[in-house]
Amino acid sequence: MQNLKYLTLILVFLSVSTFAQSKKPNIIVIMIDDMGWRDVGFMGSKYYETPNIDALASKGMVFTDAYASAANCAPSRASLMSGQWTPRHGIYTVGTSARGQSRYRKLIPIKNNEYIPKDNLLIPKVLRGAGYITCHAGKWHLSDNPVTHGFDVNIGGNHAGNPGSYYPPYKKVPLEAPTDDKYLTELIMDRTLDFVKTTNKKPFFLYYSPYAVHTPIQPVKSLLYKYDNKTSWNGQNNPQYATMVENLDIQIGRLITVLRTLNKLENTLILFSSDNGGVYTITKQRPLRAGKGSYYEGGIREPLFAFWHNQIEAGTKSDYPVSNLDFYPTILEAAGINVPMDKVLDGQSILPLLVQGKRLKERPLFWHFPIYLESGNDESQDPFFVAAQVRPFDWGIGN
Repeated sequence: MQNLKYLTLILVFLSVSTFAQSKKPNIIVIMIDDMGWRDVGFMGSKYYETPNIDALASKGMVFTDAYASAANCAPSRASLMSGQWTPRHGIYTVGTSARGQSRYRKLIPIKNNEYIPKDNLLIPKVLRGAGYITCHAGKWHLSDNPVTHGFDVNIGGNHAGNPGSYYPPYKKVPLEAPTDDKYLTELIMDRTLDFVKTTNKKPFFLYYSPYAVHTPIQPVKSLLYKYDNKTSWNGQNNPQYATMVENLDIQIGRLITVLRTLNKLENTLILFSSDNGGVYTITKQRPLRAGKGSYYEGGIREPLFAFWHNQIEAGTKSDYPVSNLDFYPTILEAAGINVPMDKVLDGQSILPLLVQGKRLKERPLFWHFPIYLESGNDESQDPFFVAAQVRPFDWGIGN
């Protein structure tokens, strides 16, 4: 009888634990690569077609003044995952910080980490410790394998900053193509949906970070006809890039459909943004100046919206300046998780703004890039850095 009593207590505890766990929100961070501030319909583009993204944005809160924590891929993603700005994790740029020819260089190249430090506690590890199943899908760029930093599942992520090719073979991406013409963005979503379907009632964290729309610009051939003769808008007129944007939108539409079908959408917090500005030679963000790699607005200002059914009021907009540094504390608060002891965060939770409409205190946003800017941004070449008559090809475009 006594054993039966203990068994009953254990079953009640497990039941309560499972119930509490099921009430934790699923969390999805959609981090697009090199998508500019104006490269989606909900931010005003009349050229790119993003109906699925726009529809989801209309059901949440759109931020007009959202920023990446860096103007190129690796440092921005490191800051998002760690919740810390660049001097803390030491990733300032991609590759070497010794830019330009040494005979012209006046700055002493700063030590640059190409890998996120192993002891830096990233979002997925904290969430996994709180009962979440975690999945990375797409570009990682911070180490050789995202599994070593808290992800249970890795779909195509490694240290590569771009895929090499969106058509098979994908070169730098460790995924096998099921057919000879399978587009990479579609394959990554196929595998992502497989993951979502296996989560059952357990809360999950999905970092959906497709390599798109990073170079190489390789069009989705079935969509080209829509853009070949389309009227340009505000400096946006690249048909090949437009097909990549629309195809990405189609994949996100597939994700939303599956979430809705599985009755998971209503309890899912979604944050959508980009890691840095659009590539200036490919897409323009007017009236913002320059693009990726530059610390003018075109290089760091991003599209951003947050969706959470019945928690975030639909159709709302905010001009409060936010940064992807704010994602870490916001996610933890939404999940009911305390900030780990000794973890320093440089952002703040914007959950009170999202779910209660509270106006947050004004605060400064900082960027630190003690490295020469490279070429590729005609609107942002600093005359001080090129005063030594360094020719453009001496600098490269390796942002």
